[in-house]
Amino acid sequence: MQTLELPRRAVGSLQIDLCYACCLIWFDQSESTQLAPAAVLELFQQIHARREGGRSRVSASLSCPRCTQGLVLTHDLCKSGPLQYFRCPDHDGRLTPFFQFLREKQFLRALTPSELKHVRAEVKQLQCSNCGAPVDLEHSTSCSYCGSAIAVLDADAVKEAIQMWTTEDARARIAAAEAFARAQNIYASASSANASQSLHLDPILHAEPGSDLMQLCISALGDFLTSV
Repeated sequence: MQTLELPRRAVGSLQIDLCYACCLIWFDQSESTQLAPAAVLELFQQIHARREGGRSRVSASLSCPRCTQGLVLTHDLCKSGPLQYFRCPDHDGRLTPFFQFLREKQFLRALTPSELKHVRAEVKQLQCSNCGAPVDLEHSTSCSYCGSAIAVLDADAVKEAIQMWTTEDARARIAAAEAFARAQNIYASASSANASQSLHLDPILHAEPGSDLMQLCISALGDFLTSV
């Protein structure tokens, strides 16, 4: 794993460990909830920058990097829906897939019935963004292996999430207000009807069979935000 130093919500910084090859983030104890808005953006940029690398299969048996005990697959809920991660039984922390981190931070939304119908007609099979298993869209709307539902990352969801985090954090940190102003300038362009429409489905409809849906969406949105 590689260590990334990020700003903490209240004061100071956090050291987050990432495995880019396996698309996993290790959070000590409650570090995920302590991330400042700028830290969430930085993690998204890190995921985007390394989106084209090969993905290693995650072992069925994972150990805590702090106490070496076996990690426990945990099913939880967040505002964006069901959430999965691997937690230490002694509460040392948790191992979170990139896909689940984006869900937790409300970057994701579920496909509408009309969008799902459109995608099914164009793309028969995708790679699960959570575990990497194949998803047969003709017979299922979720991964048969890990149960993750098909979701899409789009500009509108990102804009709303950034507004929420920064508004909350600005009560405690003046610097967050400045970050909010910068974020508004970036995401204002992404909220236009034409840009949003193209970012919602174009990456999926032009996908090769077996592609990773979330990697396609991250690539499209990240490239768009870099260009505005």
